[in-house]
Amino acid sequence: MGHLDHAAYGWLTPVLSYVMASIGAALGLRCTVRALAATGPSRRNWLVTAASAIGTGIWTMHFVAMIGFHVTGTEIHYNVPLTILSLLVAMIVVGAGVFAVGYGRDRGRALVLGGLTTGLGVASMHYLGMAALRLHGDISYAPLTVGLSVAIAVLAATAALWAALNIKSPVAVAVASLVMGAAVTSMHYTGMLAVAVHVTPSDQALPGATAMQFIFPLAVGLGSYLFITSAFVALSPTADERAASASASASASASASASASASAARHPGERSAPAR
Repeated sequence: MGHLDHAAYGWLTPVLSYVMASIGAALGLRCTVRALAATGPSRRNWLVTAASAIGTGIWTMHFVAMIGFHVTGTEIHYNVPLTILSLLVAMIVVGAGVFAVGYGRDRGRALVLGGLTTGLGVASMHYLGMAALRLHGDISYAPLTVGLSVAIAVLAATAALWAALNIKSPVAVAVASLVMGAAVTSMHYTGMLAVAVHVTPSDQALPGATAMQFIFPLAVGLGSYLFITSAFVALSPTADERAASASASASASASASASASASAARHPGERSAPAR
């Protein structure tokens, strides 16, 4: 049985993974709030951004945490196609849950369906990512702990979507994001507690890429995407701000029109004289 170290670099990977999960959650919730206040293509675009943000944040959290995962007696590589598939699954399944909430007419039913779908998407991403591991030995899981990790994922997703439906202020969304980040990170490490590795020593080269060859550059790229998108969302006016701006423009236009009419009424003789 190989010794498992879930934090080979100390607190660096757990803290950084929590930060990435929280940023993805904050961006996703903020975009969902914007979507619920929008209509037409704008709502769809906000929901797509929300799904990509949450999916990317969860995926980055998982694999940043996995950089700190070491097993005594074997190297760890990753199957590249499966790793990319886990990212796509995260975004697509989370997207299905977010769209269920964004377009659901019955809020209660949409919340249950969206939370279940999104939570299962988070869990699917995690265990698909674990299936991408390549090492000298066999990996097994404790079923009860796996079930607990899935339950945590579903509860975390449901709570996050409830926050998106019921919380509007940026401060409240930030607090909800920190809670969701903690829940998603807890789900990851609960799932990792279910892992046992039976190492089979071998000199044969492992297939796939190491974490530093593939996972780290991709995580940096996706992290940059989250930060850039966060800046875009922060600078983009909300529906209330756009409505206030339109109202102010309409008021200014009406005031200018009224002023012009009053001026014309006070000076009727200033019109040009007709040609003789």
